Amino acid sequence: MTGVLLDTGPIVALLDRRERHHEKCAAAVRGLRRPLLTCEAVIAEACYLLRGVSGAPEAILENVAQRVFQMPLRLTDRAVGVGAVLRKYRDRHIDLADACLVHLAKAAGTGDILTLNRDFHVYRWSGNKPFRLLLDLPQEKRARPESRRS
Repeated sequence: MTGVLLDTGPIVALLDRRERHHEKCAAAVRGLRRPLLTCEAVIAEACYLLRGVSGAPEAILENVAQRVFQMPLRLTDRAVGVGAVLRKYRDRHIDLADACLVHLAKAAGTGDILTLNRDFHVYRWSGNKPFRLLLDLPQEKRARPESRRS
């Protein structure tokens, strides 16, 4: 069974009920019947972001211990490949967690991802395959520059 990639944002949203995407992320995870695949960089990032939420970092580690969050990619074994992803998307200011997930997509054979990060619309895995973002979130509206009056 092919897994689903898990990024930092949904972990934060699941464990912080005040996060605006909490309900949507909880519903998405409840509806999954596939393993959640992630990496150490995502776990570290989520623990850091949730350090002020009582019990959240411990809950993350419990999910790792229980294999709810599976980590099939070891950075030690994949550093060269992850480095290539970092170079490829340098112009997008890709971080280590995203680069690991892009690399993990190829290793796991899936582009299905739970993420709040819109950069995954741009990133490609296994050559030129687009990711399939499983969270249906509205596009953020960008401020339009005001027109100048002469």
